[in-house]
Amino acid sequence: MKLKSFLLLLLMLSLTIHLWAQLAPVFTHHTSTHMYTNPGFAGMGEGICLNGIIRQQWAGFKDNDGNKVAPEDLLLTVDSPVKLLRGGLGGAVIQDKIGFYSRTGVQIGYAYHLDIGGGVLGIGAAANFLNWTTDFGKFVPSNDPAIGSGSFNDMLIDANLGLFWHVEDRYYLGVSSTNILESKGKTFSDDATSGSFVTDRTMHVQAGYQIILPNSPLFEIHPAINVLMNRSNTQFQLSTNVVYNNKFWGGVNYRFTESIGVMVGFLVKDFRIGYAYDINTLGVSVPGSHEISLGYCFKIKGERMTRSYRNTRYL
Repeated sequence: MKLKSFLLLLLMLSLTIHLWAQLAPVFTHHTSTHMYTNPGFAGMGEGICLNGIIRQQWAGFKDNDGNKVAPEDLLLTVDSPVKLLRGGLGGAVIQDKIGFYSRTGVQIGYAYHLDIGGGVLGIGAAANFLNWTTDFGKFVPSNDPAIGSGSFNDMLIDANLGLFWHVEDRYYLGVSSTNILESKGKTFSDDATSGSFVTDRTMHVQAGYQIILPNSPLFEIHPAINVLMNRSNTQFQLSTNVVYNNKFWGGVNYRFTESIGVMVGFLVKDFRIGYAYDINTLGVSVPGSHEISLGYCFKIKGERMTRSYRNTRYL
């Protein structure tokens, strides 16, 4: 089956049940997405921390009319500890595109921090604002009357909740749920189609461990796992990075039944730069995927922070 036909089938199935929901965007640099997937992570760093990820999936893939229909994602996050609030504030902006469908989201969240179990537990909540847009008029591979000809957009508001526990220089564990209200938008319809956008309630589980080699203390191994689950799908990712002197790293990421990714990165004056290339394992003839991750933390002057969380920030 051609990828275009596959995407068209997904669209038609969505319209048939009068709902539109999808699994949240998945990134190979998943250890840099905690502020997006888990509001409990807000303020866990040493200052104002910025992260950005650009992902081009199946790079260069186009339909028969020359339109770019491969998934594209842009993620920007920011968070900072706020001493007066006994926790941290954070936010995220996500733009997710696939074919002639796009979703733009803005999150604003807060986390309350508790010292527990030798680490810090962040208890977070966030408001989630989502704008959905699609243009049915561009889906014309065979003039199928089951597909409408108009465009539609809608704004939905939802909420996220999360817990994020971190023990410095050892491990972290996060559990969260995004779009917990499963907000449903207004109904759209024309002569051929009828339905509405629905936010995709998604469970997230993140965990990572930091291993320092006793005979080679300059080398560290950072395994991590990321799980996303909604009503229709579950996505598992396993990754491992080998870090040298906390400045250079390389590793692999395995996304079950979908892709194998190769990751490299380095640190320049606290500015993190990472790149990943994913090789498709779906059995469908599509190009590989590119992903660039950038990050920087502006340290807050004043009382010295006692936590660094470098393994969740730099990899």
